[in-house]
Amino acid sequence: MYRRSLTFVSLISVLTGISHFDNITKKSGIDFQLTSGSSSKAYILESMGGGVGFIDYDNDGWVDIYLVNGSTLEDERQGSNKATNRLYHNNQNGTFTDVTEKAGVGGNHHWGMGVCVGDVNNDGFEDLYITNYGPNVLYLNNGNGTFRDFSKESGTNLSGWSSSCAFADYDGDGDLDLYVSSYLEFDLNNLPVDSPICRFRGFKVQCGPRGLTPAAGRLYENLGDGRFIDVTQKSGMGKAPKYYSLGVVWGDYDNDGDLDLFVANDSTPNFLFRNNGDKTFTEVALQAGVALSEDGREQAGMGTDFADYNNDGNLDLVVTHFSEDYTTLYRNEGNGRFTDVSFATGIAEASWQYLGWGVQFFDFDLDGFPDIVVANGHVYPEVDQHEIGTTYRQRLHLYQNLKNGKFQEIGLKAGAGFREIRCSRGLAIGDINNDGHLDLLIANLDEAPSLLLDQSSSGNWILLKLKGRKSNRSAIGARATVRTGTMVQMREVKSGGSYQSQSDLRLHFGLGGHRRIDELKIRWTDGHFQVLKDVPANQILTIEEE
Repeated sequence: MYRRSLTFVSLISVLTGISHFDNITKKSGIDFQLTSGSSSKAYILESMGGGVGFIDYDNDGWVDIYLVNGSTLEDERQGSNKATNRLYHNNQNGTFTDVTEKAGVGGNHHWGMGVCVGDVNNDGFEDLYITNYGPNVLYLNNGNGTFRDFSKESGTNLSGWSSSCAFADYDGDGDLDLYVSSYLEFDLNNLPVDSPICRFRGFKVQCGPRGLTPAAGRLYENLGDGRFIDVTQKSGMGKAPKYYSLGVVWGDYDNDGDLDLFVANDSTPNFLFRNNGDKTFTEVALQAGVALSEDGREQAGMGTDFADYNNDGNLDLVVTHFSEDYTTLYRNEGNGRFTDVSFATGIAEASWQYLGWGVQFFDFDLDGFPDIVVANGHVYPEVDQHEIGTTYRQRLHLYQNLKNGKFQEIGLKAGAGFREIRCSRGLAIGDINNDGHLDLLIANLDEAPSLLLDQSSSGNWILLKLKGRKSNRSAIGARATVRTGTMVQMREVKSGGSYQSQSDLRLHFGLGGHRRIDELKIRWTDGHFQVLKDVPANQILTIEEE
């Protein structure tokens, strides 16, 4: 069963240039500033927030925007956080309206970090999970434009310092489970004191994460009614050491039909939890080649994403890192192992002096090969006082996939939005005007977010909105494969990913010069397939599970 939705894009078959991204935040009606401590960023908590999300909360076919806000040390100590999260409704004309108060999703006055989206009770409406420094919040969607706080009842109101989150049906029972990454233990009444390890290039900076105590992530199993149980130990994930965990992403990297989990760890080896298919996991990052860099070093893992960048049928992996290091691209070899191809593909050198956070694969030029976008920004304002080759505010990076195993960084050619200098964090991808070209939403510390609209009008594409029946209603974990001529592309529906952020749940495919899809195959999360033949391009297609 499927439905077509009309769009306004022209049916031009050949792309004629690089996309042009413009910042439309002000004229879109978004009035928001991310509060994140003081401008000096003297403590690590002040540097790490900034999640953003796309959610179609009212099921009108247009993605809405959720922005996570932080706090200040003083307000947090006093329990009087004045900075609230905001929900903006898409008016379908390039503008948004703040509906936070009506919806009831202001954030309960915690220091917010990240957001992820999924229909946890399978009622057909997407729910919101917010990670915080402080108790996390689960908002259940009432289906009438409002949400209710179900945090305590759900059992997911984890305290401490949570970073990223991601929903997935890891056990294949038809409802969404939840993984929450935790960063470190941080006591506002016992702040880190200066020590010789609180140095960068010889000058004093904020302390951490090294020298501070890491915290443990949590896996929650959905009991089927919006309530969850902590299965971290039972699942085997609890056997992993405590590391400084940030970005998380689910994906079936070994093509065995169940979802595995990658966790990007800061200054410690990464995790790759392989799903054993029996509700347990085995941590295999070192064996798989994704725990460390090409030369065997721990890196400062921030954001992460899975996608098949070379269209060989295997999910590859990207991870962002600190300055004077490089964004890491791991190519999936199809045998359970990955190879660090960052230098070979041209990504390493371009990213060396930049500090990366949010990251996503997306096909901005609609040629059928995923490109990469990275949000950058340093953690130390002090770097601007020293001539060391890096800066506090940095521009975005756009890596164009050259389709020959190489990437080229072309951000300065991609429009005014990519030339802006910010201290960015979270990044999400979504098509806000349903024209088939993917737009960007980026959080910027102490500033307004950047909503970058892709102004291109050419190229062939398709957007897929998948709806599960026996599978979870959000279809998170479902895989779509599109065949056009000799080219075969694969995408999976994902919750979370990037850095503390949530992208559009719809699957986007660039189709190059093809105006029709020869075969579109959906693998639902229980393993059965649904196949469509001869599908027209340039439409938003809703497919319900049969």
